[in-house]
Amino acid sequence: MKSLRIAGIGVTAVAALALSACGGGSDSGSSSNSSAPAPSSSMAAPSSSADSGASGGVTTNADVFGPACSKLPQGNAAGSLDSMGPQPVASAASTNPLLTKLVAAVKAADLVDTLNSQPAITVFAPADAAFDKLGDAKFKELAGDKAALAPILQYHVLGKRYDAKGLSAAGSVDSLNTAGGPVKVEGSGDNMTVNGAKVLCGNIPTKNATVFVIDTVLTPGTNKS
Repeated sequence: MKSLRIAGIGVTAVAALALSACGGGSDSGSSSNSSAPAPSSSMAAPSSSADSGASGGVTTNADVFGPACSKLPQGNAAGSLDSMGPQPVASAASTNPLLTKLVAAVKAADLVDTLNSQPAITVFAPADAAFDKLGDAKFKELAGDKAALAPILQYHVLGKRYDAKGLSAAGSVDSLNTAGGPVKVEGSGDNMTVNGAKVLCGNIPTKNATVFVIDTVLTPGTNKS
């Protein structure tokens, strides 16, 4: 997600992401953090042989699914499907009421412009509740740790655009944080999971990305084997 520059959310979300890399129920390897490239140059798409689907991963409003989709604003209101569709992904996410903490984290990592400029990507976007699971104490403890934050954010972005069918067909996909190992996709429709995280609202179309809102912050290194 290239820097979502949205003010007012605070640095707690940054630490939330950093926690995912450093502990709090996950065991993201410190080696992936220390070896991660700088955010400004880390969004190059890895090579992948997986097919993103007949549509090239591009979706429409009619393709959106999941229990949390009904929580999006309706019509042309900010954050609605109609509103987000024409915008690049970071700008679109900034209006999504499910993603306020993720937006703050992307802004803190200076990735708004990076994400917006990618031609075709897939974003696994943790909902606000996913960050809430990590706890405020750790948020504050690790706030501002860009070295830990950047590789976690990269692990939530695929350098290729996938729709839900393409993800299901691939089964395992590489994120921009290749050192973090593959991301495992299981199930389909309302039962789809990403590294065990449930998809709350999937196939959300934006100008340059297909977005899947998930209920857990993904941990780099989980599926290395």
